[in-house]
Amino acid sequence: MLGKQKLGIKILMGVLGALLLLIPFAGCAAPAPEKEPIVFADLSWDSAMVHTRVAAFILENGYGYPKSEYIPGETIPLWAGLARGDVDVNMECWVENQQEAYDKSIAAGEVVDLGDNFWDNWQGWLVPTYMIEEGLLPEGISVDDLPQYWELFKDPEDPTKGVFYSCIAGWECEKINEEKFQEYGLDEYYNVFLPGSGAALAANMVAAYEKGEPYFGYYWAPTWILGQLDMTPIEEPPYNETVWDTNHACAYPAVHVNICVNTEWSEKNPKVVEFLTKYATTTAQVNKALAYMQETEASTEEAAIYYLQEFESTWTQWVPSDIADKVKVALP
Repeated sequence: MLGKQKLGIKILMGVLGALLLLIPFAGCAAPAPEKEPIVFADLSWDSAMVHTRVAAFILENGYGYPKSEYIPGETIPLWAGLARGDVDVNMECWVENQQEAYDKSIAAGEVVDLGDNFWDNWQGWLVPTYMIEEGLLPEGISVDDLPQYWELFKDPEDPTKGVFYSCIAGWECEKINEEKFQEYGLDEYYNVFLPGSGAALAANMVAAYEKGEPYFGYYWAPTWILGQLDMTPIEEPPYNETVWDTNHACAYPAVHVNICVNTEWSEKNPKVVEFLTKYATTTAQVNKALAYMQETEASTEEAAIYYLQEFESTWTQWVPSDIADKVKVALP
């Protein structure tokens, strides 16, 4: 009889043991998967690089992500990388400058647009204001006036034409400016020079400005350079959607500068998406950070730290209070 009781107890213990294996123990839940470094599109102009590093600092120090990775490049190649999933986040998508590629990727569900980074931006053609003040150019100079003033901007490589400093080779605005020149008939009077980088374009403008020489080129804001130099926009016909879609023979539209992320990545990182959706700045703020960068010869990382220190009341609205506290502790 005793033997049968022992046998019954063993069977009961075995059944209970099997059942216990099916019940998760408190405090023994499967560990959360390790976070992977976030890969940013490292576009070649300063404002984009600063925004990228502001976001990276918050994600690394507030959300506990590993050190971010950056893929350098220009607009269209990096957008293609975002659509493929080689890039996770693009902090400055100038939508209208890459409309065709943008529309294709959004329609295909490859990219998610999280909304404006900053809305009060500008881009177009300009000349130094001193050329107008000195009477070399008329007040309210427009594209219609440019053919008669080409000799002021004489191309040192081709004295039969003036020279226009366009945007960087590989940017979408390179094609837009080229089409504008053809439609306005300016290609008969001017050669188009394509700088190899944003730094080269800025250097050309600053060099001419410091010498008080004529200059005619393309630029955009926010940038430190338009915060320091007094430049006057060239008037074009007002923006018209039909004209723009046909031949770009009008002023640049008000551009959406948005934060965009890879769709598959966004589904795995909902808290980061929530943060980036709330991320919003102004041209004045960014100009101040870029001017600091220029005046102090600071790196883009140092300019990002400056932004976080200077505009705490702004960025703390993007994240929960416990995340903001961690970021503040990490700031120098």
